[in-house]
Amino acid sequence: MTERLQALLQRLHEVETDIEQEVARHREELQVRLTETGVQFEQSVLARQKALRRRLGRYVADAPPLFVLTTPVIYAGIVPFLLLDLFVTLYQWICFPVYGIAKVRRAEHLVFDRGSLAYLNLIEKLNCAYCSYGNGVLAYAREIAARTEQYWCPIKHARRVLGSHPHYRHFTDYGDAQAWLQELERLRRELAPGADNTPPQA
Repeated sequence: MTERLQALLQRLHEVETDIEQEVARHREELQVRLTETGVQFEQSVLARQKALRRRLGRYVADAPPLFVLTTPVIYAGIVPFLLLDLFVTLYQWICFPVYGIAKVRRAEHLVFDRGSLAYLNLIEKLNCAYCSYGNGVLAYAREIAARTEQYWCPIKHARRVLGSHPHYRHFTDYGDAQAWLQELERLRRELAPGADNTPPQA
């Protein structure tokens, strides 16, 4: 990796850190407190949220007919999500110990905290739980796939990849056989249980 590329990756990491700090500041302004058991709001904040909640009957009555008709299609996705969740969980439990790869913690990707928002009615909370599950399973599966890719084939593609996972930027360059031979074992060691399995920063 060139020095310029390393410097750009370092700048990207710094911007990501700044964004995280800004999000945390904004959360404080909204008086949101994260605890070990979930999320807490001051009573005055909860009261304001409840006052903004749309009544369930009005919410259903105002729903466009086409939204209602597409609901079964959206919720049919629960079947492939459940199957993917089951498959990737079994896959990593069977394969990762053989390869010496640390298992992905499912709970870090499946987060269900929107139910604490008093401004959401029952249907909105159900929708949010479903979206959290679907996107969480995809993120969980993606991290399992990313660790597998880093173990077996940590080589960048010749073409640009949109939305690549965080591990990808530290793969060896396409066509650089020397880097592949030198870096493969190190990239594998980074995945071992007990190692810091977060994608390495620049």
